[in-house]
Amino acid sequence: MASVTITGRRQSTAAHGDPLVPRLLLARRLRALRESAGIGRAAAAKAIGGSDSKITRLELGRSGCSAQDVADLLTLYGADDDERTTLLALAEQTTAHPWWHADGDIVPVWVRAYLTAEQAAKLVRTFEPQFVPGLLQSEEYARALIRRVSPEDEVERRVEFRMRRQRVLRRRPRPLNLWVVLDERALWRPIGGPATMRAQIRHIIELCKRPNVTVQIAPGGICGRVEGDGPLTLVRFPQQGLQDMVYLERTDSALYPVRRVEIERHWHVFNTLVTEAAPPEHTSRILAGILATY
Repeated sequence: MASVTITGRRQSTAAHGDPLVPRLLLARRLRALRESAGIGRAAAAKAIGGSDSKITRLELGRSGCSAQDVADLLTLYGADDDERTTLLALAEQTTAHPWWHADGDIVPVWVRAYLTAEQAAKLVRTFEPQFVPGLLQSEEYARALIRRVSPEDEVERRVEFRMRRQRVLRRRPRPLNLWVVLDERALWRPIGGPATMRAQIRHIIELCKRPNVTVQIAPGGICGRVEGDGPLTLVRFPQQGLQDMVYLERTDSALYPVRRVEIERHWHVFNTLVTEAAPPEHTSRILAGILATY
């Protein structure tokens, strides 16, 4: 599978904004201009004193680019004045700091691209086999989960960060459209004890009343359809022509498949999970039944 694998942690070094969408828009257009001009990556790289891999990263939206490099490429490609104005403005935005920058020391490098995409997204579709997804977590559930893996002196900061991330569900004027397929076993896994689980289940019931949030409960063991049996998340942007993002979170790493055929395959997997999970109109009843056992 063609994908980007990101591992480990590192401190962000990049100034504030949302660089991902400008990078993707710039990437798409620069590639189209280069191909239309009949220029290879090697020639483009030579024009800016870089390597083929630098052009590849730029055209995939994986890195920012200086305004001077973009200007030189646009000259090489024969772009007109209107195109230059638009793309140079985008180039300035590609080096901005993302929303999580101030907390970069507690944000693993492998999740950063997804967190940036989530805030810029039109919709997110996610399947979670083990835990309640971050966007649906109550504060106490998040605290109990984070306490398992983080130093005590970081717990409250990480909880606050997760709660801040959830604001995208209340964003105005267009909140994120979230659709979750949740393996029922995640709700039977006691995180923080019965009181925490009761509050978490009630929290999901309340969130399901929002028109932009849909939750389906899937029978235990359904995760076998997902590559690696882990979480599957799909992101779609509001800007036309931008490729969907696939985010496959794993232990201390993540995969970001980028080939169109792979993206389409993961959408098919998610849509299959939707058909095999209980319908959304049954969610409240299922949750109430689980709630009664805690």
